[in-house]
Amino acid sequence: MTQEELDALLGGDTQEAGLEAQEDSGGEKKEEKSGEKGEGFKVENDTNWPPPPPTSEHKVVHQLDDVTRDSEAKATETFDKLEIINNAGMDIEDSIKRIDAFLKAQQELLTKLHTKFPNFHTFEDHLAQLQDSQNSLSTIRTAAQQIGDTSLEAMDLMQYQDIHRQKIERVINVMRALARYMGSLFEGKIDDSKRVSSAVYIQGDNSEALNEDDIESLIANIGGK
Repeated sequence: MTQEELDALLGGDTQEAGLEAQEDSGGEKKEEKSGEKGEGFKVENDTNWPPPPPTSEHKVVHQLDDVTRDSEAKATETFDKLEIINNAGMDIEDSIKRIDAFLKAQQELLTKLHTKFPNFHTFEDHLAQLQDSQNSLSTIRTAAQQIGDTSLEAMDLMQYQDIHRQKIERVINVMRALARYMGSLFEGKIDDSKRVSSAVYIQGDNSEALNEDDIESLIANIGGK
C-alpha cells in the first residue's frame, strides 16, 4: 500500500465522520424515527463491554495467521486424499479392461461351442451368465469413471481455498501497514515514562472526574475479563 492510498483511506474516514456529524446536528427527525443515533457512541445493554484484552487468544492478526496456516494444512491433506481416490479409480479402470478382455475371449469360445453343439444347453446357460457379468462390469466401469471425474472436479474447487488464503493475507498486510502508519503518526519525541502525568480533572469538564479508586477498580474489571 502506498502513502497516497493510506492518505486517501484516512481522508475518506474523516469525510464520513464529518457527514455523520452534519446528519446528527440537523437530523433530529431521523433520530426520532430510528432511535439508534444519540449523543456520540453508545453501547447496547446486551453488548459485552469492554472488549477482550489483547492477549494471544484475542489478537486479530494472530487469529488470521492461525486461519491461513490451519486452512493451508487441511487443504493439503484434502488434496492428498482426493489424489488417492483418483488413483484408485484409475486402477479400477485398468482392472476392468483386463477383465473385459477375458470375458470377451470366453464369450467367443462359448459362442463357438454353442454353435457346434446347439443341443448342449450348458453352453447357452454360460453365455447368459457371461452377459450378466459384462453388464455388471459396465456398471462398475461407469462408477469408476464418475469417481475419477468427481475427484478432479473437487480438486478444481479446492483452488478457491488458495484464493481465499491470499485474500486473508492481503487483509493482514493492509492491517499491519495501517498499524505501522498509525504508530508512526502518533509517535512522540519524548519517552512516555518521562512525560508529566495528566490531570484527572480540569476545571470546565462537563463529566464528573474519576477518583483514583474508581480508576483502579475499572482497570481490575478490565483485567478480570
